[in-house]
Amino acid sequence: MSHILVTGASGFIGSAVVAALARDGHRVRAAVRRPQLSFPAGVDVVQHPDLVEAFDWRPLLAGIEQVVHLAGIAHNRGGGLAMHDAVNRAATARLAAAAAQAGVRQFVFVSSIRAQCGPSADHAVTERDPPAPVDRYGASKLAAEVAVSGSGVPFTILRPVALYGPGVRGYFALLARAAASPLPLPVKNFGNRRSLLGIDNFISALRFVLSMPATVGETYVVADPGVPPRLCDVIVAMRKARRRFTFILPMSTDYVQFPLRLIGRGDMWDRIGGNLRVDAGKLIAAGWRPLHDTLSGVATMAQAAAPRKSGTASRSTR
Repeated sequence: MSHILVTGASGFIGSAVVAALARDGHRVRAAVRRPQLSFPAGVDVVQHPDLVEAFDWRPLLAGIEQVVHLAGIAHNRGGGLAMHDAVNRAATARLAAAAAQAGVRQFVFVSSIRAQCGPSADHAVTERDPPAPVDRYGASKLAAEVAVSGSGVPFTILRPVALYGPGVRGYFALLARAAASPLPLPVKNFGNRRSLLGIDNFISALRFVLSMPATVGETYVVADPGVPPRLCDVIVAMRKARRRFTFILPMSTDYVQFPLRLIGRGDMWDRIGGNLRVDAGKLIAAGWRPLHDTLSGVATMAQAAAPRKSGTASRSTR
């Protein structure tokens, strides 16, 4: 078992990672800006200043063997170019340099698929594609990757696609709420395919790279396996899991796309209606074994979130 520092430990991903690593028997140090979350017994919770500030990481790294760096500004958060650079690149560079000086044996940097490409792509994205971020978020994540690789610390870089799971926020949370609604949804014509990543699949990928020395020095895109389902299929899977009629109706996607592009939000349309297929074959070839595909994952999530009637045993849909 290892002594692992997890940054961004209070977030959606970080809290799940801390709990999973603690269950595995690792000694976990959870680094947070504000200790507002309850962590499992035995987890060492440490507080640090805002990442825009330069501070000494050495006390947080004392005795640490591996680092999982999750902290940063998400792509859907505010902040200009300078803020993204300060938090996503500069803070990461300082931590990686401190980890190298402290003799950390592996630094796992959780970057983003947006360091690899834009919100949509016309082909299956792999690590072989030259990185081509299109916004300040992706550019800051790619710059952070460069800083990590040049710091001297043994590193592994993960570029996950959008994650889903209990407690998720943002785009997928809106999608899940729409699927939970009893109202008809005009999504039948949304046939675009976007790779997603279940939080449990992400954690299994993280466990894999933390346990495999051969992954040091490598960069991996991470997504659920197989051909990603259509957006309408995701809605149907979640509604079936909750034992509801699917109630999806046809509607031209132009009714969504044109207004968004007209007001200068074509990027939002690309995230909703564009295709983004990400091929995690490199990580799978290295030995990672995902736990499920996307439709199974979203169905399980929807079923777990469904309200249960008192005194009634829940029935599995799988």
